[in-house]
Amino acid sequence: MESYNLVLVIVAVAILAVAWLPSLLKEYPLSYPILFVIGGWLLYQLPVSLPDPSPLANPKFTTHLTELCVIIALTGTGLKIDRRFSLRGWRLPIRLVWLTMVVTIAVFSVVAWGWAGWPMASALLLAASLAPTDPVLAGDVQVGDPNEGQEDSVRFALTAEAGLNDGMAFPFVYMAIMLAQTVSASTADFTHWALYDLAFRVGVGILGGWLSGQLLSYLIFGLPQRISIKTTAYGFVALAVTLISYGLTELAHGYGFLAVFIAAITIRSRERTHEYHTYMHAFSDQIERLLIALLLLLFGGAIAKGMLAALTWQDALLGLLLVLIIRPLVGWVTLGGTGARGLKRWIIAGFGIRGIGSLFYIAYALQHASFADPARIWSLTGWTIVLSVFLHGMLSTPVMKRLDRQRVIS
Repeated sequence: MESYNLVLVIVAVAILAVAWLPSLLKEYPLSYPILFVIGGWLLYQLPVSLPDPSPLANPKFTTHLTELCVIIALTGTGLKIDRRFSLRGWRLPIRLVWLTMVVTIAVFSVVAWGWAGWPMASALLLAASLAPTDPVLAGDVQVGDPNEGQEDSVRFALTAEAGLNDGMAFPFVYMAIMLAQTVSASTADFTHWALYDLAFRVGVGILGGWLSGQLLSYLIFGLPQRISIKTTAYGFVALAVTLISYGLTELAHGYGFLAVFIAAITIRSRERTHEYHTYMHAFSDQIERLLIALLLLLFGGAIAKGMLAALTWQDALLGLLLVLIIRPLVGWVTLGGTGARGLKRWIIAGFGIRGIGSLFYIAYALQHASFADPARIWSLTGWTIVLSVFLHGMLSTPVMKRLDRQRVIS
């Protein structure tokens, strides 16, 4: 009972912190995720009884908590994008997803396998899990609230990329699972992967998101003309959008992450200036921040309890290569011809933030196949997320301020 009451106090303090810290830190080169990771590490240094934070020891809990956090973040991400969808208007995030992310996965896989000695299945799993930009921890470089007007090309590209690529990375996670389940993958295995895990499941994710978005748009904007919805209930509608689009698409064997984002974009495209969007986004944002606080405290605690114990110097260098060299250079090269130049191009290329989505993919894959040395996989994943949280967390505010000054001058 004493342990339970202590946890309640910790959760309450975390809730207060996540309410105040973003506004307190907005002028400083420091993001609140950094403080929560440090706070979690400090908590687990105390001689008190706290829940085991290890993702290796709690795979199902890790999977479902990170899954819930990501899908709620995806709903909020989709609702706050003001720009209407078009192939031309969305060329930057589309390029980031179908080319930048894929090339990053390929390059990191080859380096991890050929230089650091990882088995190919594990190398591909790590690449697929760490390549996507995280929709949860990338808030400092994303667009503002719905209709707020803070949607320059850089913020839009990073926001839309974070919304799209969590679902689009899943086929490569399934390829890693396929490689881990067989001694030597055949042509038939890769054909099945291409037709089912890539084409079919992505297609169902897109279609499921669009259909659920259309249906929910009618329920949200059509029925209230006849059936009044109280303002205080708008947030529950956002939660329903998240769970319905995700659950139905997953039942149809599509990618729910992709469906949730597309459903939110579809809803946002109808009645674009309606107050619903502001209320729904605000509720999603509040739930997301609460889950972020809990996850980052547990993540900091996992580090304190030895999550990085299996990290080798080669793996430490791999994480540095991904964050500092591979993603920025691949992003810079693959964004050629999109119109992004100079500082804008470097920001879009360099701010591929790793976070909660990576934890989900690793936890999910380790439950569906036997990968070599899971402790080492978690160590490299944790190390890379720590690098990203601290590096991007300290750079995001000054870099985005410089971008804003450059835009005003030009």
